[in-house]
Amino acid sequence: MELLSPAGHWEAMVAAVQNGADSVYLGCGDLNARRGAKNFTAEQLPQAVDYCHIRGVKVYLTLNTLPSDRELAAAADMLRLASRCGVDGVIVQDWGLAALARTMFPDLPLHGSTQMTVHTLSGVERAAELGMGCVVLGRELDRDSVARICARSPIAIEVFAHGALCMCWSGQCAMSALIGSRSGNRGLCAQPCRLPCRVDGGPVSHPLSLKDACLAGHLRDMRDMGVSILKLEGRMKRPEYVAVVTRIYADLLREDRLPTSRELDRLALAFSRDGFTDAYWQGRPGPQMFGVRSESAPDPFALFQEARNAYNREDSRTVPVTMAAELRAGVPCRLTVSGPGGQTAAAQGPVPAPAHTRPLDPEEVRARLAKTGGTPFRPERVDLTLDPGLSLPVREINALRREALDRLAALRAAPPSRRENPAPPPPEDRSPVEEPAFTVSLTSASQLTPALLELTPALVCLPAERIEDFTSLPSLRDRAPRTAFCAVLPRICKDSELPALLPLLERAKALGCTSLEVQNIGQLPLAGRLGLPPRGGLGLNVFNSRSLEQLRIWGLESALLSFELRWEQLRDLRKPLPCEALVYGRLPLMVTENCLIANQQGGCTARNLRGPCLGPHTLTDRKNEVFPLLPVFGCRTEIVNSVPLFLADKPDYRRCGLTWARLRFTTETPDQCVRMLARYSGQNEDIPPAYTRGLFYRGVE
Repeated sequence: MELLSPAGHWEAMVAAVQNGADSVYLGCGDLNARRGAKNFTAEQLPQAVDYCHIRGVKVYLTLNTLPSDRELAAAADMLRLASRCGVDGVIVQDWGLAALARTMFPDLPLHGSTQMTVHTLSGVERAAELGMGCVVLGRELDRDSVARICARSPIAIEVFAHGALCMCWSGQCAMSALIGSRSGNRGLCAQPCRLPCRVDGGPVSHPLSLKDACLAGHLRDMRDMGVSILKLEGRMKRPEYVAVVTRIYADLLREDRLPTSRELDRLALAFSRDGFTDAYWQGRPGPQMFGVRSESAPDPFALFQEARNAYNREDSRTVPVTMAAELRAGVPCRLTVSGPGGQTAAAQGPVPAPAHTRPLDPEEVRARLAKTGGTPFRPERVDLTLDPGLSLPVREINALRREALDRLAALRAAPPSRRENPAPPPPEDRSPVEEPAFTVSLTSASQLTPALLELTPALVCLPAERIEDFTSLPSLRDRAPRTAFCAVLPRICKDSELPALLPLLERAKALGCTSLEVQNIGQLPLAGRLGLPPRGGLGLNVFNSRSLEQLRIWGLESALLSFELRWEQLRDLRKPLPCEALVYGRLPLMVTENCLIANQQGGCTARNLRGPCLGPHTLTDRKNEVFPLLPVFGCRTEIVNSVPLFLADKPDYRRCGLTWARLRFTTETPDQCVRMLARYSGQNEDIPPAYTRGLFYRGVE
């Protein structure tokens, strides 16, 4: 397997390379998921690529955030720089940016970020159709899920092996954005999950702070199932940390063995939160996975000093070369050096002169040619053809060696020839000029009432996992001929969970749902299988016009836009397909693989979203804000905002070119649902007792 290490800046990159990384991933500019790292400048990026390529190390550039329409030009410029300087791959989150990269730079390899929330085989296959050569799977997947995907994947699979875990599925977290406008989807997560809080009024603890992952004991398993790239997290960490962790994992892979107790101790000393966890990989999530960084954690000073001294010494990541020198009478001297893969460079010097006193000694010449200190090369063999009785100054031999090695270095650093195409025209804007119609999404069957349907919402969206509760739907549907019904897929559904979901979708269709709201691109085959047109949900993170165009190409009938967009951004989007935006409701902050309710109760007390799981359950933060906890498909938890988004008294959402405006009902009573839809329809003046404008006006950084 390829060992991929983090490089938050130049010194961390050197630490990774010198300690055995096969590849590094790094950011350049602001369009990456670790904007808080030092990162690389546009001037440093080509130098970093040269440094790595000379030493046989690959470089992947992270462009794994959601760019706005105005940022797409800068993203294209970064793609151009990456392509021209020979970056080995670009890691992207946004489907629109991926499509743009494939069109403009068809030879530039693309990798799907874990921020894409790809966690099924069909998601991997869709990424492959868009031209990606690798996908980073969700860190929450267990080993059986990864093995099933690897067995049938058409492209390389990358897995996180060590480092910080997010409580929320990557790409689906809005907690930092809602609390402080620092979006995890924009590279500025403030990590509110590390703060103390309480579940259901219990004691103050850290129920969102997961221990770091450590899969050092499962590397053989990953290799055997076909994982291609092993990823270490840590672009925000110190270079010494990168050095320690990279060296241990490099040794384990090279020597094909399990970690020693000393190595595990060194990993923990470098950084841990009350130890490590492999529970996701083992398929055993639970309260044992949680921990914090203790103030009394041992000081890693000596360990880090040792690591720093090692990678600051003379270049230890050297490339083996063979040398062939010819010093013949009457012809210019010549040195040819050959590296791995058959790369060869040569240099020519002056004609050796006849020796007047002491002729050249073969062993001394070989020793002089082999002095490659200060370069990234080490001679494995020095062949010499030397005519007797010749003389050549030492400085000429040194110059011959330097020139040949410099040429080999330039050859190894030379970027490949890659095609560049002009940017495609912007998508066609088909947004309507009339005001949007209202749609509603419901959480429970009690919210679907005749009174609600009498207000004629254009669409009612029902959770697929609870469809069995909606037994009154056929009779209610007959009373609402102007209202359509849509089944909403869960944001997370592993391949192993599809057998439980498919009967529910068939039931939803039988009850009268005529469309399917998908939350990630891996769910598109389900729409085709059921013969229901797909609509795009919040899980798709639609942030720009290029993404909308890609969804149109994939056959989606509509898209629910990201609620991290300001209203001006919503307005200015070119809309090649009908668009929808949230205008009311508790915004989703997290969807967690680890069930907060089960963790609090000491285990799972119900299945299929019944009984005690239905709550009410809450999370209370250090400011005494109370966030409802909703059980969702797969024994997961959705954390929703403490107060609802409310925009009924603001006319701006009506001027955004939207086809629909969505009211998202979660904890509301049936009467509250009716009154709020009536409020948006202009039939009353109700205002929630507490509410937020969300990100509609302030947006995110």
